[in-house]
Amino acid sequence: MQPPLPLRHARIAGLGRADFVVSPGNAMALALLEGWRDWPDRKFVLTGPSGSGKTHLTHIWAEAAGARIVSARELDKDAVPTLATGPVAVEDVDAIDRPETEAALFHLHNLTRAEGQPLLLTGAGPVKTWPLRLPDLISRLQGASSATLSLPDDALMSALLVKLFADRQLHVPDQVIQYLLKRMDRSFTSAQSVVTAIDTASLQQRRTISLPFVRGLDLDLGEAEES
Repeated sequence: MQPPLPLRHARIAGLGRADFVVSPGNAMALALLEGWRDWPDRKFVLTGPSGSGKTHLTHIWAEAAGARIVSARELDKDAVPTLATGPVAVEDVDAIDRPETEAALFHLHNLTRAEGQPLLLTGAGPVKTWPLRLPDLISRLQGASSATLSLPDDALMSALLVKLFADRQLHVPDQVIQYLLKRMDRSFTSAQSVVTAIDTASLQQRRTISLPFVRGLDLDLGEAEES
């Protein structure tokens, strides 16, 4: 009979404030979002490449402000009056690809302003690169308070990996962390996926997490993977 699987009371990382690893590259954005009551004109633009932490920060803000989160591409003019009754976050504004969706966003912008409700908008790259066509909307978003995130550096990725493993009650040798850092994609999503895959394999194979063990796994490490 095989021995029972190790019992772990894992705390799976989520999108709350306690799960966010603060670094010099994101501390300012976090502080500005936590100070949302002082946003000029009640709106804020958060930009950064995919994997830089925009979604996590959006959820932190939404929890603090009691806001709804919607995808820009799913905005509908009929839903705008209801959305504008409270704080709202619109994610991935740079992915808008229809004039009617942009019109709905402009309507939401104006209505939340009239109602005195805070509005958070996120997207990759600066506002001037977003595929918007309405001059009034563009000028208002370009004039909003903003913060830009960059992809996590080695120090942040290392701290994030250590925390994600610790959330699962796992102490992983530094050799493993350094091995992953040299090969994995620089994003929060990638870190969560890699840690989950390693933990799952460790449980299934009843193996301690070590450098030889991790080297032997077929991990999806993203674009930075080396042969």
